[in-house]
Amino acid sequence: MWLKPDEILLKNAFKLWVTEKDNEYFVLQRRRGYGEGGGGLTGLLVGTLDTVLDSTSKVAPYRILHHTPDSQVYWSIACGVTKEEIVQHWDWLQQNIMRTLSVFDSSEDITSFVQGKIRGLIAEEGKTSLVLEDDPEKFREALLRFEKWFELPPEEKLVTYYSCSYWKGKVPCQGWLYLSTNFLCFYSYLLGAEVKLVISWDEIWRLEKTSNVILTESIHVLAHGDDHYFSMLLHLNETFVIMEQLADYSIKRLFDKEAFQREPALSDPLQITKRGLEAHAKSEQFRTFFRLPREENLLEVHESFLWVPFSHFNTLGKICLSENYLCFASQDGSQCHVIIPMREVVNVEKPDTSSRALTVCVRGKRALRFSEVRDYQRLANAIRSRCGISASPQHSASSEAIRGECQSLINHFEDNPEDVTLMVGQKDSSKAVSTEALMTVFHPQDVENLDPKMLKEKMKEQSWNIHFSEYGRGTSMFFTKKTRDLIVRGVPEALRGELWMLFSGAVNDMATHPGYYTELVERSLGTSTLATDEIERDLHRSLPEHPAFQSDTGISALRRVLTAYAYRNPKIGYCQAMNILTSVLLLYAKEEEAFWLLVAVCERMLPDYFNRRIIGALVDQAVFEDLIRENLPQLVEHMTDLSFFSSVSLSWFLTLFISVLPIESAVNVVDCFFYDGIKAILQLGLAVLDYNMEALISCHDDAEAVTILNKFFDSVTNKDSPLPPTVQQAPLGNNDKASHFSVDISELIREAYEKYGNIRSEEVERSRKRNKLYVIQTLEDTTKQNVIRVVSQEVRFSASHLDELYNLFKRQHFLSCYWTMQSPALLHHDPSLAYLEQYQLGFQQFSVLFSLLEPWAFCTTKSTLSLWVFRLIDENQDGLVNFKEFSCALDILYSGSFTNKLKFLFKLHLPPGNLYSYMLHIFQPLIFQKMVGKVDLQAYLKQWQNEILKKEETIKDLPRIDQTQFIQFSKTLYNIFHGDPEEESLYRAVAHVTSLLLRMEEVGRRLQEPSSPPAKPAGNTAAEESSTEEASTTPENSDTSSSHNSQDAGPNLSETEWSFSFEQVLASLLNEPVIVSFFERPVDIQAKLGHAKVAQLNREKL
Repeated sequence: MWLKPDEILLKNAFKLWVTEKDNEYFVLQRRRGYGEGGGGLTGLLVGTLDTVLDSTSKVAPYRILHHTPDSQVYWSIACGVTKEEIVQHWDWLQQNIMRTLSVFDSSEDITSFVQGKIRGLIAEEGKTSLVLEDDPEKFREALLRFEKWFELPPEEKLVTYYSCSYWKGKVPCQGWLYLSTNFLCFYSYLLGAEVKLVISWDEIWRLEKTSNVILTESIHVLAHGDDHYFSMLLHLNETFVIMEQLADYSIKRLFDKEAFQREPALSDPLQITKRGLEAHAKSEQFRTFFRLPREENLLEVHESFLWVPFSHFNTLGKICLSENYLCFASQDGSQCHVIIPMREVVNVEKPDTSSRALTVCVRGKRALRFSEVRDYQRLANAIRSRCGISASPQHSASSEAIRGECQSLINHFEDNPEDVTLMVGQKDSSKAVSTEALMTVFHPQDVENLDPKMLKEKMKEQSWNIHFSEYGRGTSMFFTKKTRDLIVRGVPEALRGELWMLFSGAVNDMATHPGYYTELVERSLGTSTLATDEIERDLHRSLPEHPAFQSDTGISALRRVLTAYAYRNPKIGYCQAMNILTSVLLLYAKEEEAFWLLVAVCERMLPDYFNRRIIGALVDQAVFEDLIRENLPQLVEHMTDLSFFSSVSLSWFLTLFISVLPIESAVNVVDCFFYDGIKAILQLGLAVLDYNMEALISCHDDAEAVTILNKFFDSVTNKDSPLPPTVQQAPLGNNDKASHFSVDISELIREAYEKYGNIRSEEVERSRKRNKLYVIQTLEDTTKQNVIRVVSQEVRFSASHLDELYNLFKRQHFLSCYWTMQSPALLHHDPSLAYLEQYQLGFQQFSVLFSLLEPWAFCTTKSTLSLWVFRLIDENQDGLVNFKEFSCALDILYSGSFTNKLKFLFKLHLPPGNLYSYMLHIFQPLIFQKMVGKVDLQAYLKQWQNEILKKEETIKDLPRIDQTQFIQFSKTLYNIFHGDPEEESLYRAVAHVTSLLLRMEEVGRRLQEPSSPPAKPAGNTAAEESSTEEASTTPENSDTSSSHNSQDAGPNLSETEWSFSFEQVLASLLNEPVIVSFFERPVDIQAKLGHAKVAQLNREKL
């Protein structure tokens, strides 16, 4: 590797380097302790220095220096891991540089020329390099160490590296931590003790920051049941964020395809960089906090003060700019933030240079003034460019005119809202899409008759109107503590839909996608899928007690929203509990608004909740358990197993308490959820358990605890709800008992915020990421245990061997996915399939793993043998092999009897081991479909295949092997025996068996001639009948080999007559003890598995 020329003094390095070659201008040196005579104390000391110190020499045992005869200064220009690599560089210098140097007169010119040439070579390499780091030179050195020490495939992308200590037991090992796209690696070498650690991200169960008495602050990694601790990190938080991002990326890409979204920074595993990961983490946090669409990325951050008109003071915070949004969040504890869509900005006034301030004018005659912005001019230009606003003074008059026209249009649309649809170009969908919230249709407010509840409702509305006048209304409203206080007290029925849209960010989705929902409804109309069938089944189970869903109006609206979403997002499609949530959304929001609210919930606020494995809900249950341990220690002491709360709380998270609380109370919970996200649900869950603490502690079993919680939920009421009794839900329990006590939902929510409001959203998100690894790995472990339980009934492997074999099989599946986004293995992996079908290997993957595990270590035709085995065990012939098929084949080869092993080898040379038959079986259905249209032959082919498999179950029903197949069978035996200590004896035994079988067949042929008498030995008669039957039932097999040599109709008779039954082959080989002992030789299964585990990555490298 060429290096940026660096000046060194050679006299200080005499004891560490040995000169191998030199000439007038260059010196090639070898590091002491490497190469010939490199052992002993010198090697130990040099190796320790090379690991601890951060220098090029610690990884490159060879280097090239440049010097001139009249100078004592040397320049390092190249280094190499191997002698071959450094010699290539040396030869290049000899051929391309040495001749040129003779034309220079001075040493300075020679050195200047050499340095320029080397820098040019490095720059040329950098054009195609994937390294995008702050210090490319140091990163190149680290990459060289990484490749040398861990010997991973060259495609593996190093992301970053850190110096740290790894705790092996109670002893710290100082070394280097390398974080690559797919692996966490550590290397240390101290006085001959080498520590090397390689953990793939998909194997990690826990990743968290910890501290204890010995380790003040460290990173804890749990993988394969082993704990690993890394400490003494200079940038621990930065390191942890990168590790967290890489682990999360690996989990999403390999395990959780339903939630995996390709993002520019993570689109290609070969292009991931530290900068990209850091930017992705910041953008993710930015989108989560401000509830922005997932397409938004954080582009700029500026610290500034914002003038808050309602408080009459400047609040310190940060301006966050993305492609379509300008956001501000305070940092002084006022909990104030504001979101300004660029579409709402009408002007950016000329910045004030004295106070470094700029004013952003938005629709609705509002302005926001940001001051003390360090790069205010650049920020103003960036906002103008994104809004399409000119900064020239001559356009100010036209800008004012445009603002006036926009304001008049806004006023018009506020007075005539029905015109908005025509303005944005939406189709008239009044016939297909409901334009009113169902609550306004089925429960219109009686303005004249104001009972106490309605009066209180009007007071709430007045409080919100006052809030709007002070803090703004709509997308650019200020969010403050006062906003949350109003939410906790309850949202008025009339404003609920509007505020849900605002708090969730769905209002922005809807504004930027005009007409999208109507088009989805039209396109999804009449479609029939599994999702639509499930939707139809659950339509009448959605709030059946509410009048809105006892009519066709509500049912039709619910059907359209759910079907449209299933059409939009087929990865999720439809999941139970979506119907309950959507029903409540339709009560308070218009149909299109309910659709966008559902999008916000499923894709942003509750990620991974609504999929086949409800991973998101399981993750939040784990977060909930952590919060119980932290906030309710008395309950933890009494109930050490908190899994009970996980099972009970599942419906709380999936339906936001809608399924357990009366509807009039549940909507107050939904209010808080849309404002505070999952944090509100967690707080309320803790408050529920806290309220019932004494009863739960005194209960004796889980059933009693469930009864206590159900009675509590039945007792929750909403005394301020203006809904009539026909709409409100009656308690499900005994009314007499429930009437003794009741809990108001507003008081319960207020108590939840008072006691547990200190839980920060950032902490919840961190806990989500930490627990997601554990949840995913737990599900994967469940899959493994189920697979092993099924397979163990059919093989003789021990449970521990099956466990190791499954890990190797699964890892081989992932190895083909690590370095590409288009891996067929990724396409085949589907967590929703049956356990056995979730991980399958194609031929290339199978061939690598089988070559590591097959018992004949000296076999010279491994690729051919692997292909035949793959065809044979691929029972459904789909080009994929599952774990059961793989382990059953290995079980025969490892632990089968001599007869079973020989039978397996015999069947390898019969169809589907035969390539022509195998390919014909795969492509025949496709050919027939093209010829005859929609004729489905799958049922017939499956029946035919099952009949073949049944025939192969017994020795007598095995087909006879023809001459070509027998010759190949003999070659296979020779290849298997090649290299064995008893190779010569085995060869003679095979030759003897072959000769004997041929003589037997020759006798049989003579007896079959027409001139021969009809009487035949019983054995030959059976063989002839079997041969005749085989020739008549599968003529294509016998014709295959001769069809290439003859154009005549009819097969070659000599080939059809040359055939052997399995009984003949078996009987002949049983007479050769050396062959029998070879196949009955025991296999060290543990050694095989251990070798495969070590060599798997290196084999992939080949």
